[in-house]
Amino acid sequence: MRHAYRLYIACNWRRCSLLTLALLIFVFSTTIIMAQSPPVAPLKNVVDRHFGIDVVDPYRYMENFSDAAVQAWVKGQAQHAAQTLHAIAGRDALLKRIQELDAGKPFSLTGVTRHHTGDSFYFKRLAGENIAKVYVRDGRTGEEKLLIDPDSFPRSSPEDHFSVSFFRVSPNGLLVLYGYAASGSELTSIKIFDRASGKDLPDVIDRIEAEYALPSWFPDSKSFAYSRRRMLPADAPPTEGYKFTQAFRHMLGEDVDQDPMLFAQGVTGSPTMGEMDFPAILLPTGSAWAIGQVKHGDETDISLYATRRETLGTPNVTWTKICNRTDLVTDFDVRGEDIYLLTAIDAPRFQVIRTSLDKPDMAAANIILPGGEYVVDSVAVAEDSLYVGIREGVLNRILRVPYDASAPIERIELPSEEPSGSIVAAGAELPGIFVSTRSWSREGNLYFYDPESGKLTSTNLLPTGKFDHPDWLTSTEVMVPSHDGVQVPLSIVHRKDIQLDGSHPTLISGYGAYGHSAHISFDPISLAWLEKGGVLATAHIRGGGTFGKAWHHAGRKLTKPNTWKDFIACAEYLVEKKYTSPAKLAGQGGSAGGILIGRAITERPDLFAAARIAVGCTDMMRFETTMNGPPNVPEFGTIAKEDEFRALLAMSTLHHIVDGTKYPAVLLTHGINDPRVEPWMSAKTTARLQAASGSGKPVIFRVDYHAGHGIGSTRSQRQEELADMWSFFLWQFGEQGFEGK
Repeated sequence: MRHAYRLYIACNWRRCSLLTLALLIFVFSTTIIMAQSPPVAPLKNVVDRHFGIDVVDPYRYMENFSDAAVQAWVKGQAQHAAQTLHAIAGRDALLKRIQELDAGKPFSLTGVTRHHTGDSFYFKRLAGENIAKVYVRDGRTGEEKLLIDPDSFPRSSPEDHFSVSFFRVSPNGLLVLYGYAASGSELTSIKIFDRASGKDLPDVIDRIEAEYALPSWFPDSKSFAYSRRRMLPADAPPTEGYKFTQAFRHMLGEDVDQDPMLFAQGVTGSPTMGEMDFPAILLPTGSAWAIGQVKHGDETDISLYATRRETLGTPNVTWTKICNRTDLVTDFDVRGEDIYLLTAIDAPRFQVIRTSLDKPDMAAANIILPGGEYVVDSVAVAEDSLYVGIREGVLNRILRVPYDASAPIERIELPSEEPSGSIVAAGAELPGIFVSTRSWSREGNLYFYDPESGKLTSTNLLPTGKFDHPDWLTSTEVMVPSHDGVQVPLSIVHRKDIQLDGSHPTLISGYGAYGHSAHISFDPISLAWLEKGGVLATAHIRGGGTFGKAWHHAGRKLTKPNTWKDFIACAEYLVEKKYTSPAKLAGQGGSAGGILIGRAITERPDLFAAARIAVGCTDMMRFETTMNGPPNVPEFGTIAKEDEFRALLAMSTLHHIVDGTKYPAVLLTHGINDPRVEPWMSAKTTARLQAASGSGKPVIFRVDYHAGHGIGSTRSQRQEELADMWSFFLWQFGEQGFEGK
């Protein structure tokens, strides 16, 4: 069906005379130059019929995103957005304040990895830098050294940038495998940095999907396993992009194209896999076993297999099934001959079980941590104990579970002012763990948990910034009844001295997909909003993982309406309790959260003054035709099944925009290099909202030609986008000093 529509569009364009096409481009270009209003997109209705229902798409032609006329329209929208947003009176001052707050800490650290040599590896970004770089800190001397600097990579233009998305340190600590991509594209390649020479080795592997590649070193430090997309012809349909991914072994210095395939559909000994399964091989430290992981599209439940490491790549390899997707396993770790599994079987809020790798048996597995009132959300093996992350409402906690079953389970005590904490770095050959603590109203810290003393001590890796501990903020946790009476958590952050009089600029955010939970966090940049008396709220809606597997499944496919209805209920609570009023309320969501905010404003346009849809999934009738569509069928559904088609239609913002409705002001943002959600989704939604809205409020399409889905964006890109978004909201709220033109 998708190919037929593409052919239809292409043939119609070919029937146009060159003169007509040139005239069309001229009209768009003229509109751009005028720039006082965004260019108008022509209507060209395409009607699809599914299960007796006609679905009208007036902007199908925009899916041919490289078409000259479409690109001229997008460019016109981008120029109009830039002119409109930059003309807001307080925007530049707000940007300056954001930059000041962002520079309040000398540097930031993420992705800390502990190595058995005692060295620590991490991403570090100095206050004046745009991109994080990879460093090592010597465990004996404390000396720090820069290893990988993306700013030094050759680029085709000054506007381009590179970012490193992941790194893996070899067992001997001398090599660092890393994945990098340009300008937020996520078109990732692997290189290997040699610490001895200070240079990259010649090996380069492209067609890497950073999220699923999961590179893992063999103990020899001379080879590693990795997963790679197939080589496809240039004219292959986009839906082929993620099909039949394959796992390989690469020997340093060998020809990448000759790497032996170890784990994939059709490979000797491998289990049967579907076209949207993502296989990967993981080589746990201190174990003689290799784990074959199969991720089923974007489904959270995985299948796992085991084989002796020495059999990999031989005719004798035999993969023994540990679990399949019906066992509801979402996480695991390995200690020697045992595997610890996080499963929702008989435990809707998850439990931890253990079975052997030699003879795995899910039915006879030992229950290590039974399910309870809390949600179990992570498991990590250390030398001394198993460490388990749990979630109590919106707070993350950590349990230490000794390997000796007779020893008591301990709860790691976190600082009272930073009540939420997560496992950051653990290793089977290392005692204790690194713990990251967080709060809604102050910056946390990075601690080492010592199992001998049972105490947290600062790693001294993180500096204290001058804006990290404001004493004038507070946070509130409430439960809000949704449309069906279900209680939904809502986190609210604001100044201690605000009066609940309905006057405060308020931004409510949500996501609600893939069982993802919004973690407590603090960013000094948020002070630019909060110090003005603004309120920030986070709705922990269904579709996320706040209360486990059932909470996730209560907001996906046929139950997806609960996601935006929960969000609406939380927004109504903020108005009812007089934190704000509809005239001062904005909502935002991004990516899969675009479903949330798009349907919230189309169902309750009267509740919001403004909204932001960031890289949003707003055309769910056509998502399945994109490269990232097929992997998402487990989360959203397929148009091939009637009940799921109806669910997709219900969650598709584009198809619920009604002519003449007084919609709030809407800012749609998208990076042109986005590989996850096609930019034409935002383009089509922009065109439809601009044509339909009867409120007279602006609908702005902000386009970044050097960004993608937001992953790999620079510090300055983030600062500029925040300044544009917040000033847009404040303009629409009628806040003094933020008048627009």
